[in-house]
Amino acid sequence: MLRNAVRSLLAEPRAPEPPRRVWRDWALVGGLLLAVVLEGVFREDVVWRPAAIVIAVAIACALLWRRTRPLMVVAAVFGALIVINLVTLVTGNATFGLYSMICVVLLPYSLARWGSGREILIGLAFILVALVLGIASDFTGYAEAAFGSMFLLFPATVGVAVRYQWTARRRELDKVRLREREQLARELHDTVAHHVSAIVIRAQAGRAVAATRPEAAVDALAVIEAEGTRTLAEMRAMVGVLRADGTAALVPQPGVADLERLARRVERPRVEVEVSGDLGDLGPAVGAAIYRIAQEAVTNAVRHARHATRIDVRLTSYDGSVRLTVRDNGEATSRNPGGYGLVGMTERATLLGGTLAAGPDPDRGWSVDVVLPRKAGGR
Repeated sequence: MLRNAVRSLLAEPRAPEPPRRVWRDWALVGGLLLAVVLEGVFREDVVWRPAAIVIAVAIACALLWRRTRPLMVVAAVFGALIVINLVTLVTGNATFGLYSMICVVLLPYSLARWGSGREILIGLAFILVALVLGIASDFTGYAEAAFGSMFLLFPATVGVAVRYQWTARRRELDKVRLREREQLARELHDTVAHHVSAIVIRAQAGRAVAATRPEAAVDALAVIEAEGTRTLAEMRAMVGVLRADGTAALVPQPGVADLERLARRVERPRVEVEVSGDLGDLGPAVGAAIYRIAQEAVTNAVRHARHATRIDVRLTSYDGSVRLTVRDNGEATSRNPGGYGLVGMTERATLLGGTLAAGPDPDRGWSVDVVLPRKAGGR
């Protein structure tokens, strides 16, 4: 079991997308540098004052790379501490250092949070060696040694916990996106199946009347051509979107025409639907996406909009796109931050080449604003 755990740790990659340096990092380093200067100038019991100041400044500056280069920073900082402790042990002189060097406790956290499994093992080796030598060079009792060890290593356990929580959250988000892709593929697949079934029926009808009514056969061919063109367009949109099974419903998916029916299902708060512009040539996949996003947005408003009396659903058509806005007049609070409804809506809009923005209105309520191309995949 231990061997499998070690192998799993060694195979663990780096945490993706570590945050770059932000203003908080510069503020931290600036505050530490100021503390180093003040301590180095005014503190009287500093041993080897110039060396202590230089090392403290270097450690403070190294924190700027603690997330993007965790092993390099840990190896450099704790490697320097190892050398210092060895010199102290050999010469017998008092341990030198500044109180501001306590910032090294940030490095075990960064190592466990952002490093790969192999980097974590190597970095922990540096930390443990420096810890043992530090205790040996300045031993003041077993209780203080145990407290100091826990104080240095506890941030690493926090980093592991945060990393695990973040990984679990990311996996849940990936599952939500995958389910949304499957649902979109299902709707596209069913739309194509509907068109193909219409083609087959028209072809059979044209074949039956071809001998007695040639003009009816020609009409059937025209319908087949139109349905085939639409089918090809939908199949192009379906390429690359995965699906778990091969079953298909031979009925059209819900679309813009079903928004009124969606509104009638909700008793409170009142749902008002307003549709403007020409939506006749709207792609079936886009129409289904509009319905699904409106359904999710209305459901969220019903569940979470406190004291809301009205939900407005507005769909507007433009030359090359359509815009859906769902807005309620409830209290403008943070709505279900731990849920995945917004993730699914955003994934669906992105897959169709559109954008989605959601958040509280300045005055009152919550709004979801979606812009989609008229045809699926029209980025």
